[in-house]
Amino acid sequence: MYIKRALLPTILNQIQETSKIIILYGARQVGKTTLIDHLLPDVKYKTLRIDAQELKYRDVLSSNDVEKLKSFTAGYQLLIIDEAQQISNIGSNLKLIHDHIPKLKVLVTGSSSFDLANKLAEPLTGRHYSHTLYPISLGELSEGKSTFEAHNLIEDRLIYGSYPEVITIQSYRERKEYLNNLCSSYLYRDVLQIAQIKNSSKLRDLLKLLAFQIGSEVSLSELGVRLSMSKDTVSRYIDLLEKSFVLFRLTGLSRNLRKEVSKMDKIYFYDLGVRNSIIDMVKPLNERNDVGQLWENYLLVERFKYNSYKQRYSTPYFWRLHTGAEIDYIEEIEGVMHGYEFKWGNKLKKCPASWNETYTSSTFQTINQDNYLSFIRE
Repeated sequence: MYIKRALLPTILNQIQETSKIIILYGARQVGKTTLIDHLLPDVKYKTLRIDAQELKYRDVLSSNDVEKLKSFTAGYQLLIIDEAQQISNIGSNLKLIHDHIPKLKVLVTGSSSFDLANKLAEPLTGRHYSHTLYPISLGELSEGKSTFEAHNLIEDRLIYGSYPEVITIQSYRERKEYLNNLCSSYLYRDVLQIAQIKNSSKLRDLLKLLAFQIGSEVSLSELGVRLSMSKDTVSRYIDLLEKSFVLFRLTGLSRNLRKEVSKMDKIYFYDLGVRNSIIDMVKPLNERNDVGQLWENYLLVERFKYNSYKQRYSTPYFWRLHTGAEIDYIEEIEGVMHGYEFKWGNKLKKCPASWNETYTSSTFQTINQDNYLSFIRE
């Protein structure tokens, strides 16, 4: 079953209309290769497609030799490099291709923004577009479906997540096996390789602790004590997990008001199937006590996907006062604050009076099962 990806028209248009290099980030198994497979029939360019994990390509693509690069790409109109972070000096070589072979279109993919972005940022300044491909969004999965049909997709997404392959697997046992393999074979391996971390058990223990704390403010010092690690090491591991598209942080909104809490971040997972697999909690919703956490995490990451694919630019936060007043999620758009509270079921929450008093032009809305579809899809 092929699910049309929301990014495909944007990337197709950029390939056809621009000479800039296009970079597609995303975790392993989210569908980068499949997206390219479905893009190629529409571009009509003679294409050289390589997998940078194959050693035979690395010498020429890291050579910094314009003549070698010209010879390598001669006769082709489009160059596609999968897993480009595997190539040393890839940024400077792509700059040479852009500047000296201007008619060649270039699309590169990478499963680690840490590795690839570090290599590309400075050399390709002003020469590239970058996109992130996430696990399947509800908007993509439910395209053409009614509200009733879309809502019926939710429970599986909260339990098994949204990786393309897990969506196509029918057996619950096979879904669980797939998620276990995904974590051990790809996610852990990538982070350990990038960071040159030898003690993988520490990374697994950290992920378990974070998985139980989604939606809560996380103390790096407390995590360090529990894991017998320094606060700085914990922070470094979290940074690597974030740049490998395993999890993301939400910071507290503060405009230097003493009553606003902003010292600790909240941490969420890009995919709930991964999160549930890490803590071995792949159970139906009616047997769980963390449905509210799952719902909050799901709505957040689906909103990020929606905003990213629609190129809607906002700055995300959560908001809490020392008095206890709080709002789950804030989007700042052109200086205006928009607050959202997430509730499982159809409950409504009254807007905290201190929110309107502090940010007089702000908005507030409860997102629940009655209205969430308009929050995360067209």
